[in-house]
Amino acid sequence: MGSLVYAKECRDRGEYIVAMLWLETIGYYCDEPGSQKCPFPLNLAYPLTGNFIGFISNLSSGNLLRQAIASFRSHSQFPSEGAIVPHLLPGIGWSDGRSFWQQDYPAIMITDTAPFRYAYYHTIEDTPDKINDDRLARVVAGIERVVADLVKVKN
Repeated sequence: MGSLVYAKECRDRGEYIVAMLWLETIGYYCDEPGSQKCPFPLNLAYPLTGNFIGFISNLSSGNLLRQAIASFRSHSQFPSEGAIVPHLLPGIGWSDGRSFWQQDYPAIMITDTAPFRYAYYHTIEDTPDKINDDRLARVVAGIERVVADLVKVKN
């Protein structure tokens, strides 16, 4: 776990980290109703169509989540959803961000929620032709503005 080693070293050095944003699959979107399969209890509150980008945090990163999603929505006309969830829900603590949470750094995952909408996730059929280039570009442009806004807020 390189991210855990790095986050621990940052903490040991007393480094101030404004935000850790991790992108966890951001290129697959589907407008078909029922294409999104969120785990309980998120399925009670979030869309059943997999055409949005998700911003996910733990409780201690809630302020960062609110700032990031507000920025994204102000700069992008792309559907987005945000959630503060425990890392025990499937998919939440599977990646690098959890290492930063463990070191009490603010971190959010930005994701298309692949395991919950993308049948080819981590299979041999997971090929570049499945990426929606236009939507991916729009998401990346929105994230670029989020980063710029976070830098302005913290300086």
